[in-house]
Amino acid sequence: MADKKQNNRRNRNNDEDYNPKFRKQRKKVCPLCADKNLVLDYKNSDQLRKFVNDKGKILPRRATGACAKHQRDITLAVKRARHIAILPYTQN
Repeated sequence: MADKKQNNRRNRNNDEDYNPKFRKQRKKVCPLCADKNLVLDYKNSDQLRKFVNDKGKILPRRATGACAKHQRDITLAVKRARHIAILPYTQN
């Protein structure tokens, strides 16, 4: 009986490192690296809205899945669009 209880406590699929709280997630692919034809443009507000949340904040890399190089480009494009009033600084 003790063996049966111990088996119930064991991790799923006999994987010793399995923890349901910390599941390994698939790495996100940078949307700008994946599609070479996609060019980031500060004048294209529809494209930039994907990288901004509903309050107007720029989303972090972990949310967008962008690589470091393209995240810097996204930030620069959003800031330029805000400066010339294509994107709002905040949403009311």
